[in-house]
Amino acid sequence: VTVQDCKARCASNHLIVSVYRVLQMQGVGYADVLLYFKCPTTKQMRCPVNAYRKNISMTTENRPRCGWMGNDELMCRYHDDEWGVPVHEDQRWFEYIVLDAFQAGLSWRTVLHKRVAFRKVFRGFDPIRVARMSEKAMEKACQNPAIIRNRLKIRAAVNNATAFLNLQKKHGSFDAYIWSFTNGRVIHNNWRELDEIPAHTELSDTVSKALKSEGFSFVGTTICYSFLQAGGIVNDHLVDCFRYKELKGG
Repeated sequence: VTVQDCKARCASNHLIVSVYRVLQMQGVGYADVLLYFKCPTTKQMRCPVNAYRKNISMTTENRPRCGWMGNDELMCRYHDDEWGVPVHEDQRWFEYIVLDAFQAGLSWRTVLHKRVAFRKVFRGFDPIRVARMSEKAMEKACQNPAIIRNRLKIRAAVNNATAFLNLQKKHGSFDAYIWSFTNGRVIHNNWRELDEIPAHTELSDTVSKALKSEGFSFVGTTICYSFLQAGGIVNDHLVDCFRYKELKGG
């Protein structure tokens, strides 16, 4: 057993956890390392399912990957095929805004495994149809066990659809608007360890402030940074990950 410093959040989403113990397991891949986090607020010890390793923490098919997906197959596919790929479709941008808002206080794994259900509830993430959702439809969504039944987030998704459509009218497309913050340029970072990746940046601070001024909610700077990463405006794959090189080269 080893004790080191780390950056993570506990089950109660309190501040950065300062201590963890790593239990090495025999005969398994990097992604099967178990972690024990101690929250300084609640003093609780917790062993999450997903793995953690300071550098590359998952290697399969002879390809090194970022380790935040653990050994979850769906998370791995999302990492390999989607995360960090530059997006230029408004409907996909709206999807990320909705899903990342639901992630607030939870894990991305939880949201990703409910993505199909979210797509059905929120009309295929068509902002026009979502903006037209009635009170009855929102109440029905609140009772749907297949999604995260947070009334405030459900209502925010509908309100954000209206704000999204207004931005489309102003700028021709949401895509043109969001890429204008970097003048159409992808920011390729050079992280070597997972704990180097920030929760937010000056860019996400600026985007968050701008979206709030346009009537969006649940668009704090951390949420904004998440969808900037997902939509490829920021390439935050670790430099040793096979996707980093593919995205930077492409």
